[in-house]
Amino acid sequence: MEDKRLNFEKLEAYKKALQFVGHIYVIVKKFPQEERFGLSDQLRRASVSILANIAEGCGRYHKNEVIQFLRMSRSSGFECIALLQVADNQKYIDNSDYIRLYNDIQEITKMISGLINSKK
Repeated sequence: MEDKRLNFEKLEAYKKALQFVGHIYVIVKKFPQEERFGLSDQLRRASVSILANIAEGCGRYHKNEVIQFLRMSRSSGFECIALLQVADNQKYIDNSDYIRLYNDIQEITKMISGLINSKK
């Protein structure tokens, strides 16, 4: 059977980022109600931005545009790290979940860095 996925969907960084988004959506449901439009919303947006920028970048024709979107994706990953640290400091997240998500996002940002370097 033919694989009909688009090229970006086959990237390990994209697959990992998609899993990460799913984990974030589960975790932020446990945040206090007053964070619904604050930290939880910002964390969801930043995690989705990682994914969306990989996809959008891969849809560009010029190498410099691809790199630009991958850099934005990596920056959103760094934003997630900061937001996870706030959630951890506020005790909105279990330490084991924090460590798992922190390790996941570090791996994802390294993979994106590798993609950027491969495009140069």
